[in-house]
Amino acid sequence: MLELTVWHWTALALGSWLTGLGKGGVPGAGIVTVAVFAWVLDHAGVDEGVRRSVGLLLPVLVSADLVAVLIYRQHADWRHLLRLLPWTFLGILGGYFVFDYLSGDRLKTIIGIILLSMTALHFGKRFLLPSEANPNTASRGELAWGVALGLLAGGATMLANAAGPVAALYLIVMRLPKYVFLGTSAWLFLIVNVSKIPFMVDLEIISFESFEVSWKLFFPAALGAWMGPWVARRLNQTMFEALVWFFIVVTGVKFLF
Repeated sequence: MLELTVWHWTALALGSWLTGLGKGGVPGAGIVTVAVFAWVLDHAGVDEGVRRSVGLLLPVLVSADLVAVLIYRQHADWRHLLRLLPWTFLGILGGYFVFDYLSGDRLKTIIGIILLSMTALHFGKRFLLPSEANPNTASRGELAWGVALGLLAGGATMLANAAGPVAALYLIVMRLPKYVFLGTSAWLFLIVNVSKIPFMVDLEIISFESFEVSWKLFFPAALGAWMGPWVARRLNQTMFEALVWFFIVVTGVKFLF
């Protein structure tokens, strides 16, 4: 794990900074981080490098989540958090039990198909069908989205740290304002990522050896999260939503291919 060159460290630091930037308010900035960490460990000759990259990245994500929560803590919508979290925890538990059987590539393909399908469903419904006027129907629709995407997000985050686009899909479909979106995301991922740590330790994906690398990447991740609000303030709601949808679609295509 410690046989990393200057170029490996540079790639990991850049990926960590982009992750922080995404947590701090720039949608999709960290889209390549999972791939970067997997590539570095695989290229460095680490045994089961792709698998171990999941554990290497998790503490880095938590460090960026902490900064994002400090910045956006007052903007969270706890109604949506409480709707998502129970199902997300179930998804994490399911991911823990199938971790050794479902490869990252298979999971990415499944996530890619679901993201693109749900995006098509959302826009098809939005443009082809009348808007829902019945509040009871709307409430049932929100619950259905919460259950389906909460379970998927939990499985995706446990197996590949890939819940970002899934959670973004739910929050953008709920049409949350920009800062509420960011605050809800910050709390969601801090709670979820911290809850994954015992499972990752039990699976031996996080170890003292991997943490020796992870903690050094806290600094670029925290810097990116701190810089994120500066960019977020310059994005209006329409541009923000467009970037989130672009991030979701690009992630879906990337996971498929």
